Amino acid sequence: MRVIAGRFGSRRLAAPAGEDTRPTSDRLRETLFNVLAPSIEGSAFLDLYAGSGAVGIEALSRGASRVVFVERVPAALMVLRANVASLGLSGEFRIYAGAASAFLRRGHASAPPAFNLIFLDPPYDAAQEYEATLGLLGGGAAGLLAAGGMVIAEHRRKATLDASYGSLMRVRLLEQGDAALSFYGKESAGGA
Repeated sequence: MRVIAGRFGSRRLAAPAGEDTRPTSDRLRETLFNVLAPSIEGSAFLDLYAGSGAVGIEALSRGASRVVFVERVPAALMVLRANVASLGLSGEFRIYAGAASAFLRRGHASAPPAFNLIFLDPPYDAAQEYEATLGLLGGGAAGLLAAGGMVIAEHRRKATLDASYGSLMRVRLLEQGDAALSFYGKESAGGA
């Protein structure tokens, strides 16, 4: 696994051992960031279910001003911390060691107010995590998404995510191999 482009381009990243954490493939990360390219520079990026941190690190490499990584699995946290240390990152990121739902419900109180981009990649088989997290982002934690911001969920291609979650409406679906990316934006006050 490597950083695709930007200031850390081609740098290698470690991945947690075992199959509990499934890193986003280089190819899918490249597709994701090709789509996000116009909005990444200077953005605030939230990486939920961060695992090794590859997606958030890619965001920093391509010009995000800050990234908050949220991860609860101890082995993944150890690898995430090693990856950011190997790149010499300092004040551009924060790691929240806990569940995504806990961060969205209460842990975000210590984070600056809103994120331009929110990425989530729970384990593919954890359907309840998708429902809960997207439900919170479209409901009680909707204030975490800046105006004009985007929530992106990586999921199994065969899994169907809802077209809307509260104030979030799907605006794009990209499929690549066995994976898919669902892009959500906030519903405007006057409708979709």
